Amino acid sequence: MSGNLKIRAFIVLGCLVLALASLGPTLLGNSTPDWWKKAFDPIHLGLDLQGGMHLVLGVDVEKAVESRLDTIADQTEDLLREKDVIFKRVDRQASDRLVVTVYDDEAGRQVDALLQEMFPNLEPLTLVTEGAYILKNFRISDLEIAEIEEYAVRQALETLRNRVDQFGVSEPTLQRQADNRILIQLPGVKDPQRAIDLLGKTARLEFKMVVDNADPQEAIKGNLPPGAQLLYERNVNPQTGAVLETPVVVESKTVITGDLLSDAQVRISNQFNEPYVAIDFNAVGAKRFDQVTAANVNRRMAIVLDDTVYSAPVIRERISGGSAQISGSFSEQEATDLAIVLRAGSLPAPVKILENRTVGPSLGQDSINKGVFSVLIGGLLVVAAILVYYRLSGLVANIVLVLNLVFIMAMLSIFKATLTLPGIAGIVLTVGMAVDANVLIFERIREELRIGRTAKAALDAGYSKAFLTIIDANVTTLIAALVLFQFGTGPVKGFAVTLSIGIIASLFTAIFVSRLIFDFFLGRGQVERLSI
Repeated sequence: MSGNLKIRAFIVLGCLVLALASLGPTLLGNSTPDWWKKAFDPIHLGLDLQGGMHLVLGVDVEKAVESRLDTIADQTEDLLREKDVIFKRVDRQASDRLVVTVYDDEAGRQVDALLQEMFPNLEPLTLVTEGAYILKNFRISDLEIAEIEEYAVRQALETLRNRVDQFGVSEPTLQRQADNRILIQLPGVKDPQRAIDLLGKTARLEFKMVVDNADPQEAIKGNLPPGAQLLYERNVNPQTGAVLETPVVVESKTVITGDLLSDAQVRISNQFNEPYVAIDFNAVGAKRFDQVTAANVNRRMAIVLDDTVYSAPVIRERISGGSAQISGSFSEQEATDLAIVLRAGSLPAPVKILENRTVGPSLGQDSINKGVFSVLIGGLLVVAAILVYYRLSGLVANIVLVLNLVFIMAMLSIFKATLTLPGIAGIVLTVGMAVDANVLIFERIREELRIGRTAKAALDAGYSKAFLTIIDANVTTLIAALVLFQFGTGPVKGFAVTLSIGIIASLFTAIFVSRLIFDFFLGRGQVERLSI
């Protein structure tokens, strides 16, 4: 055996060993040793094969605009007080309008100048008088509204992706669709309701000061002090598990928001042996928390999540270090999920479920069985046809065909790609393309044998003449597959993945491996003529 032949043989053998090793966790399942599982992952199955959840969420972009306008209103109040501008109030009206109520024209001109400087995207509207007051109306521009809505969808997609990553789902799919929709596919989810709760929670965390002198019962009747709002505190009865809601009057202004968090972890209380969520602020949040607690000693601070008060402890002393905790008689799973959504960040706008489908594992298994059956039937027919038509050379092609399938599955495992039902169709297609490459080579060899060339010369000429044709055909198909992968979604992308991998594997086996087998027997001098 020549040196060149030995090198090629070692390359093929090495690839085969690596392929079989990567397929070990898939073929052996739970019996695979732990060190093997750490080195290679089993082939990941898509939603249509493994079962799981298919969700389409709609982002309420109007709420994002309203939230932005509320923020501008708060900032405007602080700005006017800082500049000593006399005003009565700042209100948000409708979803895109800000109203600043002042006492005279001079204050109105000051408001115009300040808002034009700080918020150039606010468009002034008609002036309205109401008794002795002047109402300055402003509207967010259409361009700004479009940017807010676009950012809300992009941020919602990123936040949901962070939550899914921490949820522990293998190979999830998150894609933006038209009309502010987000597609989420979660293969292998065992608890669909938990996933829905986790993804649908807005997780808007706020710290608000409690209005201690306000009567909650009067607030229920609608008699709220100025700048206050009525919320309800969540209390869980440890004996019965019943959730009780207690009215709490808090200041409308938020003193700290959840976007200043750096971490959230589940802890167990030594006193009550109950889980709680320990939160840590970033540098800006720690400084703000220190200032707020120092200025409100002996007052209650409400910890509000999605307009629900989880706890309202009394500030006994100034709290430095930027740490706090959220308690509320959580179960361990509730505390874990709360920590996940807080770490992932709050959604910029609420989301609602537009479509919810669950694919059962039995349906997925049925798809796998039918897919494997189709591959086997198609493969056996191809193998038989090649053996009949090309005789012993067909046996070489069949060996190459089997190796091609092994390499495809191995690359799916190595690259951690997801196998879907359309992906199985892509594998079937690549089987045909691998056969086509061998047909081109064998027909060129036959032509050379007909003109009287020796087996060695015919083999060399056949591979040489078929090489460019095979490369052209496969590369053009590969380009199309890559385009499908880049711009396709869902089933289309799954088809493109296996098609791309299959093309690469078929090129390697048809040109490199099959030639190695022929060269091996010809090099030993055991072949006087080719059976083809």
